[in-house]
Amino acid sequence: MQTTEARLYRRTYPLRALGMGLGGMVVCVVLWERQAPLPAWLAVVVAAYVWPHVAYLLARHSRDPYRAEVRNLLIDSALTASLVPLMHFNLLPSVLIVMLATVDKITTGIRGLWAQSIPGMLGAIAVSTWVSGAHWAPDTSMLVVTACLPVMVLHTLSVSMASYRLIRKTSLQNRLLDELSRVDSLTGLYTRGHWQQQADAALRRQHATGEPACLLMLDIDRFKNINDEHGHAAGDEVIRALANVVQANVRASDCAGRYGGDEFAILLPGMHARAGGAVAERIRMQVEALELESLPGMRITSSIGVAAAQRHHQSLRDWMHAADTALYVAKKEGRNRVSTSTPDDA
Repeated sequence: MQTTEARLYRRTYPLRALGMGLGGMVVCVVLWERQAPLPAWLAVVVAAYVWPHVAYLLARHSRDPYRAEVRNLLIDSALTASLVPLMHFNLLPSVLIVMLATVDKITTGIRGLWAQSIPGMLGAIAVSTWVSGAHWAPDTSMLVVTACLPVMVLHTLSVSMASYRLIRKTSLQNRLLDELSRVDSLTGLYTRGHWQQQADAALRRQHATGEPACLLMLDIDRFKNINDEHGHAAGDEVIRALANVVQANVRASDCAGRYGGDEFAILLPGMHARAGGAVAERIRMQVEALELESLPGMRITSSIGVAAAQRHHQSLRDWMHAADTALYVAKKEGRNRVSTSTPDDA
């Protein structure tokens, strides 16, 4: 499979063919106005209508398509600049085709490529001037101006569309990366960082508006024994199974995350302690009822601490401490149970 760099010539080909083809049309109008000789017409045909296809074939069959295409892009600029003396430096079309060639280098995203093309363009102008003669006729007729307008419009639109597609693709990739950074790969639950952001926002809302919120801290009982006796693969399977139970018992507005190791955290916005305790009890019962095919006969249980957001929780750390304290009580009282903190727990 080719890399993005190796496919550069594929992306460049249609823009090169369009840009040089349109630019060639403008040059042809100038040559027609001044009744240029046949060699000048042949030079335009080769540069604008033959070279784009030759460049594609050279890059495609090269051992290093990327380096070949970078070289082709520099040749693009040189060939374009060589047409300027053939037009006797007619101002508007000369500036137009040179700028189109420069813009094409910038849109490749290759750092400094446009600057690298400048010596080649200056050299091509000097050689073309020496071959065709030094003539200076910068005035631009209305006919040539009219011929330049479609080129400016079409090339701008084509470059804009290519840039738009690239931006959309980059945006999609960024969203996917953001999603990956927010989701734990083992469980499909949110990561600790994302969960903490949501919980912190819920606590601020509670302080500002009094909107209730409940926090559950869940821990798999004697998880170390599972890893020691059955291996880490079995431990991962237990974690995934418990995560599935959690996901089945939370709403779309809730935020369930893997806090670390075998510990889970569940944010329940809009819930008081009693309702949060009911959710916790439902999760506890379903975890206890789990039966894993690869681990027949294994009894899996969990302990859950529940804490409602209170005004005396000055920070997320205080709120989590209350839930952790309730979790510790559940474990101390025999595990496989739900414990709810009181407003004084902190």
